[in-house]
Amino acid sequence: MIAYRLPFLRDTWNVLFTAWLVALVATFGALFIGEVMGQAPCQLCWYQRIAMFPLVPILGIACQRDDSSVHRYALPLAGIGGLIALWHNLLFFEVIPETIQPCGQGPSCSSADMTVLGGLPLPVLSVVAFAVIFFLLFNIRHKTPL
Repeated sequence: MIAYRLPFLRDTWNVLFTAWLVALVATFGALFIGEVMGQAPCQLCWYQRIAMFPLVPILGIACQRDDSSVHRYALPLAGIGGLIALWHNLLFFEVIPETIQPCGQGPSCSSADMTVLGGLPLPVLSVVAFAVIFFLLFNIRHKTPL
């Protein structure tokens, strides 16, 4: 298993801290892009924010308490947010036909100004953040030796 090659993830606190850090960076990134850069989020970005923003205090408190049962309430948020982010990526990369796109009105994430770090699309960053958090919380859930 890949987790055996990551010795810093053997301790529950380290796993929780890493998940919290990913959620914190994703939240601050979304706020920076929206509030500082002035880019209005599309409808699917809002739904992803609804799933990501609560993970910061939830995982932060769980990290402070070293609460390994946090997966019971954080894993569903990460899973739902990840599914929305996956759907968003399918729309972004035009795998899903235009006729069923829910964010046709308002701002669009398909424009060039919705990329960071030299062309990395925001929907890709979102799905990666949710996937990392989900993976970390899933490993806590199953209590596999990391």
